[in-house]
Amino acid sequence: MTNESDTVETWNVYGAHQLARRVELPELDRWDWGIPDIGPGIEALGDVDGLRVLDLGSGLGRHAAYLAARGADVTAVDASPAQHQRALTRYPDSPGLHLVCADAVAHLRDADPYDLIYSVGSMPYLDPDRLLPVLANNLAPGGRLLFSALHTNSDGTGPSAELMPRPEILRLPGTTEDHRVNMWVLTPQLWEDLLVQHGLRMEAVTAIDSPKPDNHVSYRLYAARHLQRVPSPGGHAGPVPRTDDRAVDRKPTAVPGGATPWPR
Repeated sequence: MTNESDTVETWNVYGAHQLARRVELPELDRWDWGIPDIGPGIEALGDVDGLRVLDLGSGLGRHAAYLAARGADVTAVDASPAQHQRALTRYPDSPGLHLVCADAVAHLRDADPYDLIYSVGSMPYLDPDRLLPVLANNLAPGGRLLFSALHTNSDGTGPSAELMPRPEILRLPGTTEDHRVNMWVLTPQLWEDLLVQHGLRMEAVTAIDSPKPDNHVSYRLYAARHLQRVPSPGGHAGPVPRTDDRAVDRKPTAVPGGATPWPR
């Protein structure tokens, strides 16, 4: 877990920095998945009223609070104690919002199934081989997973077709110091293969590109669903057969990869 532990420490540095500055970010007026004012918003999640929801890598908790105010029962998990403290300070007692400081995998191992799991930019910091098995086990049948992931970094470096982390530079908001972190920046095909391997069907891949011509940063928003299990001829439950249709990247010509900051 060295890569992930180093990333948690980086976010701790950031969280402590923001706590010391007493930064007060406004509540969300628009839901973004990686680049402000670009791409789909909260509509990508559908109706969340009454759903049991998990926010992975919740940071300050603004996205989770946004959903809780819309009737969802939201658990917001972040592994950084400093980020968790920021969230507690901001949302000490918000109905429908539960703030948890824990490793995402450890939390999922003990949690009841969720109807919806989402992550705004945080999943690429976690080893998919460690995360996806427990995530799939704790997503209710028919439940949905939505997450945004870095596709192209500011240098124009695209995603990898190999399942391994790579170093990226992260400049945290409100700071001038660059931090070297490791991220799993993967092609849409590899993300789909991993999700299918764990019983999820990819439903959509949406490109979120910087509108600035001199900025190569690009994200992808992935939407997947946990397969319902149906009786097999022998009477045992098995997954719904997967179709031959592949998830289609809506902007396949965009170049992939890279890390940029967003307010958390």
